[in-house]
Amino acid sequence: MIEDLKCKEKKIAVVGLGYVGLPLALEFSRKYSVIGFDINEARVELMKKHIDPSNELPTEAFDGCDIQFTSKEEDLKQAQFFVVSVPTPIDSHNIPDLKPLLSATESVGKALKKGDYVVYESTVYPGATEEDCQPILENLSGLKMGVDFKLGYSPERINPGDKVNTLTNVLKIVSGCDAEALDTIAQVYGSILKKGVYRASSIKVAEAAKIIENTQRDINIALMNELSMLFKKMGISTNEVVEAASTKWNFYKVTPGLVGGHCIGVDPYYLTYKASLLKHHAELISAGRKINDDMPHYVANQIIKNINAVGKVLKESRVLVMGATFKENVSDIRNSKIFDVVSDLVSFGIEVTVIDPYASAEEVLRHYNHPLSSEPTGTYDVIVLATKHDDYVKWTEADYRKWAREPFIFFDIKGVYKNNFKDCKYFSL
Repeated sequence: MIEDLKCKEKKIAVVGLGYVGLPLALEFSRKYSVIGFDINEARVELMKKHIDPSNELPTEAFDGCDIQFTSKEEDLKQAQFFVVSVPTPIDSHNIPDLKPLLSATESVGKALKKGDYVVYESTVYPGATEEDCQPILENLSGLKMGVDFKLGYSPERINPGDKVNTLTNVLKIVSGCDAEALDTIAQVYGSILKKGVYRASSIKVAEAAKIIENTQRDINIALMNELSMLFKKMGISTNEVVEAASTKWNFYKVTPGLVGGHCIGVDPYYLTYKASLLKHHAELISAGRKINDDMPHYVANQIIKNINAVGKVLKESRVLVMGATFKENVSDIRNSKIFDVVSDLVSFGIEVTVIDPYASAEEVLRHYNHPLSSEPTGTYDVIVLATKHDDYVKWTEADYRKWAREPFIFFDIKGVYKNNFKDCKYFSL
């Protein structure tokens, strides 16, 4: 397989061209002939013009790439090595939504031929690749996994907005259905990775490794969120406590905050779902999820308490929220918990203005039914620094004060300014 790919007698198809799929497809296409497939025709048309719809990659990232962008399922039949990198969200009940994954699997199954490889990158619960996806591939192709085609799993390690730990600069886990599959998959991925690959002993081990990466982070943040509530009652700064504790060599530094996005706030639910199928109650994971899911309501409650504390009337108050994306310096608004805060404030009759230099106003309105303003208007009783965008953290207290209505309340969710604001009512988690 690897030799045929090198001489471009065979092609790689990357199915799903979002934050994960597009960088991978472009990197593969610097060495191999690639088909980039996505069902969203509008996104495909942008990529044909060398535009990343996710605003992560510059135009020059498309230069020198042997890649065919398409939304036509028929084109997948030209490929022999398939990589599936579609989203794996949860539904409104926090149950894994495998529809995108299974739909992509059907597309691949229709194109699958003898000797082909299928590798999954989407985050799933352990067992999903072999128990949910493999039967679809076999049924639609009429082929037998392990005999007629090979199966593998290589979990994505894309961190939106991170310009250091990029695709080619990280060690990547690979796995295969047998020794031959593992060796071939390792060679294909290893050819584009500076730090190489880690060979997991099985597909399930690779799936589990991926999902605990984000589950561990979720639990650690949940601990700090709970501690921040406790320390608030004690009248001490969580940031100061963390700084002091960080002087110990083995202290793992984590700060409290809102847990959104498509990884940390989602992946643990895949694990708790699988645990429930096995009649196991994942108590710690579930508790961490509850704490982090409840955090937006705690934040809104703190804002309301502070408004009341200075004698202002809630229904006459205005709040400016700076930052709509789930993390700094990205345009991704998926599962952004700040809108849970906004919803709670609006329910009390408070007027809320949300601004963000990266987010799309159209997407914000469509997903959260709240307008995104281009800039502040007038003055505000409370200013909330919700996201640490570079554009915002350069501001001084005087910059914020231009939009403030006395007495000025500043809620620094991430603790960027560490209580250095002196002429206002400052608080953070």
